[in-house]
Amino acid sequence: MNRISVFDIFKIGIGPSSSHTMGPWRAAQRFTREINLDRVAAVRVDLYGSLAKTGKGHGTDLAVLLGLNGDDPVTIPVEAVQPTIDQINRTQSIQLGGKKTVPFNPQVDIVFHFDQSLPYHANGLTFTAFYDQDEGVSQTYFSIGGGFVVKEGEENASSDIILPYPIDNGKDLQHWCQLTQKPISDVVWENELTWRSATQIRKDLLHIWEVMKQCIYNGCHTEGILPGGLNVTRRAKPLAQTLIKGRVYQNADEWIRQICRGGHTFQETLKWVSCFALAVNEENAAFSRVVTAPTNGAAGVIPAVLMYHVCFSDNFQEEDIIRFMLTAAEMGSIFKKGATISAAMGGCQAEIGVSSAMAAAGLTECLGGSPEQAIMAAEIAMEHHLGLTCDPIGGLVQIPCIERNTMGAIKAITAAQIALESDPSKAKVSLDAVIRTMKETAEDMNSKYKETSDGGLALHIPVNVVEC
Repeated sequence: MNRISVFDIFKIGIGPSSSHTMGPWRAAQRFTREINLDRVAAVRVDLYGSLAKTGKGHGTDLAVLLGLNGDDPVTIPVEAVQPTIDQINRTQSIQLGGKKTVPFNPQVDIVFHFDQSLPYHANGLTFTAFYDQDEGVSQTYFSIGGGFVVKEGEENASSDIILPYPIDNGKDLQHWCQLTQKPISDVVWENELTWRSATQIRKDLLHIWEVMKQCIYNGCHTEGILPGGLNVTRRAKPLAQTLIKGRVYQNADEWIRQICRGGHTFQETLKWVSCFALAVNEENAAFSRVVTAPTNGAAGVIPAVLMYHVCFSDNFQEEDIIRFMLTAAEMGSIFKKGATISAAMGGCQAEIGVSSAMAAAGLTECLGGSPEQAIMAAEIAMEHHLGLTCDPIGGLVQIPCIERNTMGAIKAITAAQIALESDPSKAKVSLDAVIRTMKETAEDMNSKYKETSDGGLALHIPVNVVEC
């Protein structure tokens, strides 16, 4: 199977969706790199399947514009996103690849094929560049979840990367941990050295945590109505203000220290965890910067659980951030290889379920659990997300998505606590068994529950969705 780095699972970008925003954005960038920009006279984009049905609510059209325009989701200032979109609409032109201006009318040149899907994946899109004299080139890409993109014709491409500890499933992971007598994070660290130096791994992981931490902080200090037409009111800020009880701080780090000094009752802790998750996904819904973990729709679970450990665990140390992320990312990789992390293919079990399993494993290791207990925690978390549908109201990553991240975070913490008090050798369900079950459940699930807004809550709540 393809080898997946921790930094493939954790990617910095812009909300609200990894499959509908980040993936199409990356596909657009790739298209501009693979064509002869000098010859291009015009461009058209065709969206299919889930990208068409929920594309407006997920900002797929906006992501495509930004990608074609040469902007990058990691570096573009959040405050520049809307002005860039406005300029494209106003001038009816786009700076293709950031280099060549061509005419582009988003209302005409982005086509939503609501009744058509491409065979390989529900998230398909085709870019066509028209050259002079009726010549041109067309390329099709698939956004397969978590910001991963596959070009048509490369669906079965394999990796030539050789890792010291190749891992495709839970059995492989357990084997290497037992053979080396190392925790999961150490095994994954050795694999990561194939791609990066030790210094770079540490630096990049801590940077990802900084982005997560700042996202939580921003979400807990921003009020208002989320865009899109559902008129969802942000709740993280008023909840955080109630919980912080007037304590003074100037930045995110001081804020965290004040949380640590505050009350640690069960109710307060539960509210803070929910607040952390709400904050991230309210930011995500507002087209702000988040970390795909492993998707944008589930971006709040892992930051919330890691922040819980930072603020409320007596034995927390900075090295736990590294260990947590390495362990969690490997779980995400195993789920991606064995099933899917795309809601358009597997429903929300593939997003919130996977993120909860990742967080449960990471927390278990940081709390002193064995590799077997961490694997067990991941299994428990997913077992209780099986069959979870993806039915976003109005095609927006808001209801039930934002609250659902709080549920995933709490389940992850519960799964870790159960695993820490259990003997994994007596477990009746293995991680690989639950992944197989998840995959089969995804295959059996009706397509209307796979990020199409054709079923579930999306049918029963009246909305007046407007273009984001």
